[in-house]
Amino acid sequence: MKGIVFLGDRKLELQDFDDPTPGPGEVVLEIKASGMCGSDLHFYRAADGPATFGLVTDGPTIGGHEPCGIVAAVGAGVETFAVGDRVMNHHYSGCGSCVDCGEGWQQLCRNGFVVYGATANGAHAPYMAAKADTMVALPHELSFAAGAAISCGTGTAYSALARMQLSSDDTIAIFGMGPVGLSTALFANHMGARVIAIDLSSERLALAKQMGAHELINGTNADAVEAVLQLTGGRGAEKTIDCTGAAPARAQAVRSTRTWGACCFVGEGGTVELDVSPDILRRQLTIIGSWTFSSVGQADCARYVADRRIDLEQLFTHRFALDQATDAYELFDQQTTGKGVFEF
Repeated sequence: MKGIVFLGDRKLELQDFDDPTPGPGEVVLEIKASGMCGSDLHFYRAADGPATFGLVTDGPTIGGHEPCGIVAAVGAGVETFAVGDRVMNHHYSGCGSCVDCGEGWQQLCRNGFVVYGATANGAHAPYMAAKADTMVALPHELSFAAGAAISCGTGTAYSALARMQLSSDDTIAIFGMGPVGLSTALFANHMGARVIAIDLSSERLALAKQMGAHELINGTNADAVEAVLQLTGGRGAEKTIDCTGAAPARAQAVRSTRTWGACCFVGEGGTVELDVSPDILRRQLTIIGSWTFSSVGQADCARYVADRRIDLEQLFTHRFALDQATDAYELFDQQTTGKGVFEF
């Protein structure tokens, strides 16, 4: 089979791989949809691809960490899933026996963990082998593309809002309208909150409006902090979230938060510089770091979307075949689109 390998320096290649077979405790997933995530751009852009981040593997590794499809084969000892089951993948595998793994947070495993699509073969290929305990049932009401979105970006948004305890009384300012930010806007609007969307791309702000954002701020021609304050009577937003990982946006998110409010950092990597007393202490701020979600949270997100009939399909502005990978990532790298997905 062919799989996408990130070579670094904005280059990728479709390389040949053997079709996987399941080992003990594993399943082989026939991929139906594999989402494109902003985190993939780190590997795509970096000088040496995943190796730039110290992710050492034995040979080329297939990218893609938003897998969704059908169980095609099961290994010895697998009783939780059967051939033909529709599943998403919680794209981390830990030791399976520590406290964090037991609670579904395998990416917090104190004994080390694998990341499918980074340190083990991922979903940008027709088939993928993974531990059975990383599979999460896909509700029959949801498409494979929706399941792929929930498997990282959209699930990340849902988990962050849950940790922030967003309510219909809140105004939330969302910094960054990539796929995670757009998902955050969609959920926050559905939860009854007032949504302020901030981005540097007019195209992505237009998408945020479609997701239910009530006010839009273009950071290229406005001071985002001042604009949020003006829209909130000088108080700031009860909740703010940074989905960019960029230092300026992170600082702006903190400074846009009202006294006694909460600011959540979701965007990966990078740094931020804050003046602790005026920015945090003297405004009684709560700063939350939220990294993806547990396998339990992934299932909860899928059930929430299905039960409330939330239209995740509107997140997708582009759908690709695997042999369009070069064009797909060149477009996604411009950061002006909604979510992209490879469909099989």
